[in-house]
Amino acid sequence: MELNGYATPPPAGLDATFAALSDPTRRAILARLAQGEASVAELAAPFAMTQPAVSKHLKVLQRAGLISRSPDAQRRLSRLDARPLQEASHWLGTYREFWGASFQRLDGLLDELKVEELTKTAKQ
Repeated sequence: MELNGYATPPPAGLDATFAALSDPTRRAILARLAQGEASVAELAAPFAMTQPAVSKHLKVLQRAGLISRSPDAQRRLSRLDARPLQEASHWLGTYREFWGASFQRLDGLLDELKVEELTKTAKQ
């Protein structure tokens, strides 16, 4: 991805990833799943919402590719799939590089201004 000029398009699933991450409940669910797989009942426990409401959040996460769900005996377990997060991190990394370079240029300019000011003050 290039920021000077035309940027290459972000990965196709990036919109779905960021949309899924935009909700604090879904972020909390992902944080829980980072500790291991869980059932809907286990994921619903810390929230003041019904299991069907949590299931809707899980469907959003699943469509974004952030979780996978599979039946295990009588429970349907969810597990984290971090690949879309890696794509998002890579995409954001380009902007971290951009801002890092911008701050370095700003630091250089401020150093030049300090030298000019010190030179001006010494001549007076």
